Amino acid sequence: MLRLTEVKLPLDHTADALRAAIIARLDIAPDALLHYTIFRRAVDARKRSAIHLIYTLDVQVAEEAGVQSSYKKINKNNKLQIAPDTSYRFVTHAPDSISQRPVVIGTGPCGLFAGLLLAQMGFRPIILERGKVVRERTQDTWGLWRKSVLNAESNVQFGEGGAGTFSDGKLYSQIKDPRYLGRKVLTEFVKAGAPEEILYVSKPHIGTFRLVGMVETMRASIEALGGEFRFQSKVTDIVIENGQVSGVVLEGGEQVASDHVVLAVGHSARDTFHMLHQRGVYVEAKPFSIGFRIEHPQSLIDRARYGNYAGHKILGAADYKLVHHCKNGRSVYSFCMCPGGTVVAATSEEGRVVTNGMSQYSRNERNANAGIVVGITPEDFFIGPKKFPQTPEGYPGSELAGIDFQRHWESAAYEAGGRNYNAPAQRVGDFLAGRASTVLGEVTPSYKPGVTMTDLSTCIPDYAVEAIREALPAFDRQIRGFAMDDAVLTGVETRTSSPIRIKRNAVYESINTRGLYPAGEGAGYAGGILSAAVDGIEVAEAVALSIVRDGANK
Repeated sequence: MLRLTEVKLPLDHTADALRAAIIARLDIAPDALLHYTIFRRAVDARKRSAIHLIYTLDVQVAEEAGVQSSYKKINKNNKLQIAPDTSYRFVTHAPDSISQRPVVIGTGPCGLFAGLLLAQMGFRPIILERGKVVRERTQDTWGLWRKSVLNAESNVQFGEGGAGTFSDGKLYSQIKDPRYLGRKVLTEFVKAGAPEEILYVSKPHIGTFRLVGMVETMRASIEALGGEFRFQSKVTDIVIENGQVSGVVLEGGEQVASDHVVLAVGHSARDTFHMLHQRGVYVEAKPFSIGFRIEHPQSLIDRARYGNYAGHKILGAADYKLVHHCKNGRSVYSFCMCPGGTVVAATSEEGRVVTNGMSQYSRNERNANAGIVVGITPEDFFIGPKKFPQTPEGYPGSELAGIDFQRHWESAAYEAGGRNYNAPAQRVGDFLAGRASTVLGEVTPSYKPGVTMTDLSTCIPDYAVEAIREALPAFDRQIRGFAMDDAVLTGVETRTSSPIRIKRNAVYESINTRGLYPAGEGAGYAGGILSAAVDGIEVAEAVALSIVRDGANK
């Protein structure tokens, strides 16, 4: 197979245009083209008046070597390459008998793929999840959204599928992936019920409703291979003997023995982070971001990005990615943009308000939303007589100070929202003018249970307020209407990533605790569904190789 790149066609090209374009580009006879598949399809919308599709294609031709040679002579700057092998190969398989089964903590994308790979290699993992199965968890999550009733162990953050289940279901990432592990992830998702287009569109997504069914299918696949799921099994302690993990302790006192524990708990498992810190596992503070969700009419974003092509069925709902570097040294950027989606209540702790974004596969809701967040560093965390002053006061050395920082502002949002899980909200025009909002305008916020109009400047630090006030007009110069008076800001967005990193070595183990494998977003090594799933694969491979090696040395 040969890989042909940069094949450019109009948005509304005919069904046979791809075949004709391949024949013309390669300058071959029609019958010399034996087969082709689409590896990637991207949208070039740099000129709104002439939007194109850009294809990367894997083609099979007669007399491949001759075609490649002749093509090279007339296309000096556009090489025709052998298509790389993107198939996945297991690094090892379980021996006929293993003395202990590996344990995976967490069933988000990282834990699911760690469990799946271990099961596919024959290691029969035990997978522990503090929350409930995905459909029961969904009912509990709706309990917060519809009735303002929070279940602290079953919500947007905790339960089967992880935080990514209630999201836009984005399946793209900027991680380096020389082994095409992302392809393995997408292939498994398709097997579990995702549309095949995720294998080739440049920005694939699934949406919440489809993710629910896929998670259930993946669970069944793991169980069929000998894996075991245990829900509502919260890990409250870890057993460490002479620097080596020997098991975990569940709430209620039951101990599960294992010398190999994958820690894929997600970015909101704050009690677990405290437990690990107390047990002496090496943890360090890391940067994250804080800010608000912003909502616009999706039609405004579509027109700004696609012009007269807005609403085209191939393009769907438009997205955006924005960044602004502020005069005060801060960076403001859009985070987890959800076209045609909703803002959702994402807290996992009582007395706090957290926002996030979610879309269905159709992306057909009225509003577009995204996080507009400001980078926070460990130097911004201050714990003392006056908690979290509005300017940085120096970092006191507590590795977990970022958790308290997040909690402080989540509690402030809870107070500003009315102490009933309503979110505090403000029109953009009022926010820029420094006055509280009292009424809504054109944009109706989608957050449930509801919003309380107020002044959001009390819900994040002053330097973050200053930065966002500078950034919004700058974003308006890129997307006309972005700083429209009636756009709505909803607070607060604090769970952009984990506030800690559980540092690991070259074989994915904790640097000071053998047999403990920190993984995914919670450990500080991923940011999104795809990167977390890829990390789960790599950690599973490391665990499998370690088990085989340890068995061989006994």
